[in-house]
Amino acid sequence: MSTAVSAPGKVFLAGGYLVLDRAYTALVFGLSARIHILVKDIESSSGVQLSEIVVQSPQFRDATWTYGYHLAEDQGGIQVTQLQGASTATLSRNPFVETAITYALTYISTILPSPHIKPTSITILADNDYYSQPANTPKNASHQFIDFGVRLQDAHKTGLGSSAALVTSFTGALLSHYLPESLFSLSFDSGRSILHNLSQASHCAAQGKVGSGFDVATAVYGTCVYRRFSPSILSSLGDPGSSGFATRVKAIVEDTDASLKWDTEISKRGVTIPPGMALVMCDVDCGSETVGMVKQVLAWKKADPEGSKKLWDDLQACNETLAKKLTAGAEIREFREAFGEIRGRIREMGDRSGVPIEPKEQTELLDAVTEGVEGVAGGVVPGAGGYDAIVLLVKDDKETMLAIEEFLVRWSKEKGSNVKLLGTRGELEGARKEDASKYESLVK
Repeated sequence: MSTAVSAPGKVFLAGGYLVLDRAYTALVFGLSARIHILVKDIESSSGVQLSEIVVQSPQFRDATWTYGYHLAEDQGGIQVTQLQGASTATLSRNPFVETAITYALTYISTILPSPHIKPTSITILADNDYYSQPANTPKNASHQFIDFGVRLQDAHKTGLGSSAALVTSFTGALLSHYLPESLFSLSFDSGRSILHNLSQASHCAAQGKVGSGFDVATAVYGTCVYRRFSPSILSSLGDPGSSGFATRVKAIVEDTDASLKWDTEISKRGVTIPPGMALVMCDVDCGSETVGMVKQVLAWKKADPEGSKKLWDDLQACNETLAKKLTAGAEIREFREAFGEIRGRIREMGDRSGVPIEPKEQTELLDAVTEGVEGVAGGVVPGAGGYDAIVLLVKDDKETMLAIEEFLVRWSKEKGSNVKLLGTRGELEGARKEDASKYESLVK
């Protein structure tokens, strides 16, 4: 039996940094770029019992991970151990995969007897836009899953939320594969709630911290207005294998603990892209280390509570204005004004905190493409900022797309850079089950 699930990446249009505080909301769009997970049963010889999961990511070099698993004592859940496998190379860890397996199988073990957790082979496929591609890559490479030709740790991410999309699609695929539809289905709100809660727990554990969770929420639900959950919800889970871990995971996932109720707010009402417009991304082939940037901004917020609150309140109002214009539709001039107000306050936050949220190079690029291409309504450096891909709201017609591409070619030549228009676009849908047969030719 084979099962396939995909989940989208994200682009943070408004609410970067504010999303860390439950007093504020974020406007996050899902993307057409997805992480795809294919799960297949491993057939074993008669009478032979395997407890093994083999994970491969064929677009990268040395990207195969083999895991053994067993049920821990005292409701400790499923413990997962990385095995050497067939390779003689030094083991490379993939904490997001390993943690997703641990948490998903632990939850499954609380519902089904452990003998039902059969050995599987799992393939990860990433749409091309998640990683920067060499300058000589054909602009319209027809293959959906190109060979990046490098090790995973050496690839340049474009900042589309690959880890959250990976954990969400991986978790959704395992749940869909092992559980009957009567217990889990992405077709129902209850199934999405289970996927959301379990993926949030797993993703936070893999990161080693409780984040805001906007990227996982977008991977599950798609485009939404998001208000974060209280971090205390996930702070008492403990370590896999510890006494009662499985019981605590089940309670968190199914939201049955009255003292730790999920308080996330995820709204899809009225969030849309205006007709005739599109959200597109431009990759600057750099990437940013967001963890250090976030810590520095939070340190400034703590040091200047009054000033930071006023600025964040102003920024929240600007973000809400943009959301209303997106929903109701507006002239390009109005969108440019709305983006300008947001960017001005983001630069002010960057100046006050000493963090390059909208670096000078990105300011120049955003200003130039907005002023230089008629169909561009504006844009931002999304999320935590820095040197990740930028997002633009543009007219959805061939003339505008061609004009943007020609502009970026000239810009890259003048600046000695490699700025490309990505193929991914904003879209509304979240995680979904896929037809597993369409991946068969891609998997050995």
